Amino acid sequence: MTIKTYEEYLDRLKRMKKNIYIDGEKVDRMDERLQGQIRVIRETYDRANDPEFEDVCTATSHLTGEKINRFCHIHQSKEDLLKKQRMTRLLCHRTGGCIMRCMGIDAMNALSVVTYEMDQFFGTDYYKNFENYLRYFQENDICANCAQTDPKGDRLKRPHEQEDPDLYLRIVESRDDGIVVRGAKIDNTTAPVSDEIIVVPTRFMADEDSDYAVSFAVPADWEGIKMVTRPATQFRREKLKAPIAEIGDAEAFTIFDDVFVPRERVFMDGKGDPRQTPFAGFLALLFAHYHRHSYTGCKPAVSECLASASALVAEYNGIERENHVREKISHLIGTAELVFAAGQASAYRAEKSASGTYIPDEVLTNAGRRLAGEEIYNEFKILADLAGGLPATLPLEKDFYSEETGKLLNKYMMRNPNISSENQHRCFRGIENALVSDLAGVMQVAGLHGGGSPQMETITMMARYDTERLKDIAKYLFGIEKELHRYERPTVTPRKMLDRFKKMYGVQEKND
Repeated sequence: MTIKTYEEYLDRLKRMKKNIYIDGEKVDRMDERLQGQIRVIRETYDRANDPEFEDVCTATSHLTGEKINRFCHIHQSKEDLLKKQRMTRLLCHRTGGCIMRCMGIDAMNALSVVTYEMDQFFGTDYYKNFENYLRYFQENDICANCAQTDPKGDRLKRPHEQEDPDLYLRIVESRDDGIVVRGAKIDNTTAPVSDEIIVVPTRFMADEDSDYAVSFAVPADWEGIKMVTRPATQFRREKLKAPIAEIGDAEAFTIFDDVFVPRERVFMDGKGDPRQTPFAGFLALLFAHYHRHSYTGCKPAVSECLASASALVAEYNGIERENHVREKISHLIGTAELVFAAGQASAYRAEKSASGTYIPDEVLTNAGRRLAGEEIYNEFKILADLAGGLPATLPLEKDFYSEETGKLLNKYMMRNPNISSENQHRCFRGIENALVSDLAGVMQVAGLHGGGSPQMETITMMARYDTERLKDIAKYLFGIEKELHRYERPTVTPRKMLDRFKKMYGVQEKND
C-alpha cells in the first residue's frame, strides 16, 4: 500500500543522519524542539488513513492507478485542484494554522509541467527523471520541503553580479554523472522533518545567470547538507492538554556545502546547458503559483480559527450579541470565504498543460492570496481586541493548581456564570497560544510573506492581466472608440508565457 502511516514516517526520521543544528548544538530529528512540527505533519498521514477524510486526503495515481496520499498527487483535473484546496482547509482546522506539507507537492506539480516543456524544447530527459522520482515519491508517501528562497545578497543585483557568488544557490560543476551545488536556501518551513528537499530557482535568470538555473531533489540528510534550524513552540502544559498546545514549527537555513547531486535527480542544469536558463523563471513562478493556490485553502482555515476563537471569547466575556462584535467576526468570516472562493474559481478556470497537469488561474489565485496577506494582521488584531489583554498577562499554568493561589485564580477567572472556571481558563490559555506564543509570531509573518508577499501577488497579477485590452472598455464608454468587441478578462496563461519565452530568448523546440 502506498499510503504510509505516521509511524512509518517517524521510523524514517529516526534513521536519518544528524545534520540539524539548533542553538549551536547538532541534534537528530527526535529532538524535543522539533516534536511540535512533527505533530503537524502527523495529521497528513493520520487523516489519509481515516475513512472520514479519505475523499479529500487520498487520490488515484495517474502513473500506477494506486490509491495515494493527495500530498503526493499530480493534479489531473479541476476536481483535483478543488479537493487539494478543501483538504488543506480541513487539515488546517486541526492544527490551528499551516499544515506545512503542501510545499513539496506544489513543487512536484510545477516540475511536472516545466520538465515536460523543457524536454519538448531541447530533447532532454528531465521529464523521465521527474517521473521516476515521482514513482519513488508516491510509493514511499514522501514528506518534502521545497527550497526556493535564496539569501539573495544585494537585492538590486542579479545573481551573477553579487560580490559573493554563493548568495544564490549555484552549480559549481556539471558533469556526466551529476552536478555539484553550493549555496543556501532560507525560510525553509518543515525542512528539518522532511524526507526530501526539492530545490527550485527563486527568480528569472539572465543569460549570465546560467549557473543559477538549477533544480533537483535530494534526501534531507544528504552528504554536505546542513540545516541550521529555528524551532517555534507553544507554551508547555502539564494539566490543560489541548491540540493547539502540541503543535510547532521548524524553519531552516538549508546550506549546500558542495553537494553532489546524481544526474537522475537533476531537473534543470543551466551550467551544463545554458539554453535551459529561461525556464528557471518559469519554474520559480509556477511553484509560487501552485503554492499560492494552496494558501487559498490554508489561509481561510486560519481566518476561521481566529473567527472561532473570537466568537468563543466574546461568549465567555458576555459580549457576543454586541453589534461591533458581530461586525468584527463577520469580517473574519467574509475574508475566509472570499479567499477560498478565489481559489475555487481559480480551479474552475484551470488550464491543462502539455504534460496533462492542471494549472490554476493565476490572476484569481494571486488575488485571493493577496487579500489573505493584506488582512492577516487585522485578523489577529480582531481577536486581540475581543479577548482583551489577558492572553498576554495570564498567570502561568501551575499557579492555577497551587494550593496557595489556585482557588483564588479560578475565582477571578470567572466571567460568564454559565461556563466553568476551567473552561474559561482553557479559552484564554488557547488564545495565549494563538496570539502571543513564539509560534503565533511566526504564523503572522508567514501569513504576510509565505508564498510571496502582497507586493509579489500584485506584480504577478499585473504581469498576467492585459491592461491594454482592459482600456478598451473605457474607450468605448467614453466615445474614444466606436465599437466594443466581445470582452472577456484578458489573461496571460502559462501557455502564452511559454510563447513569450520563445520570442524573448530565441528558444526553439527540438522539432522546429
